[in-house]
Amino acid sequence: MKTLTACLLAATALTMAVPALAQFSKPENAIKYRQSAMFMMAQDFGRVAGMASGRIPFDAKVAADSAAVAELMSKLPWAGFGPGTDLGKTKARPEIWTNKAKFDDYARKMQAEMGQLAVAAKSGNLDSIKLAVKATGAACESCHDDFQEN
Repeated sequence: MKTLTACLLAATALTMAVPALAQFSKPENAIKYRQSAMFMMAQDFGRVAGMASGRIPFDAKVAADSAAVAELMSKLPWAGFGPGTDLGKTKARPEIWTNKAKFDDYARKMQAEMGQLAVAAKSGNLDSIKLAVKATGAACESCHDDFQEN
């Protein structure tokens, strides 16, 4: 059942991401898309991180649900980093396009960590969640340090 759920989530993410490539009639739309996906991912990750740090009361179901949404959202923003999206209202550094291999590697690392966070959160074990939050946060931070303007 877990494998089926994971496959359905992955298929949903791909189904959502592939049409996104075709729907961007303007670079501004792609920028909004990726920023929205990042915002939603950050909100759900932040909820789990708040529980891990004790700032928010721990609720195993909310943690699992939030981590699952964050994992799904981690697959979406990358379609919004296409040609012409380096301009406009964005914090994206030019290095995203000049060092695309490193950027893509960071994206894959973050997605993998989000997957581990979802597994940890599903277990309901707060200690496991804390470790996964730390690793996921580090993956996010490394990409922001190298590829996002402050």
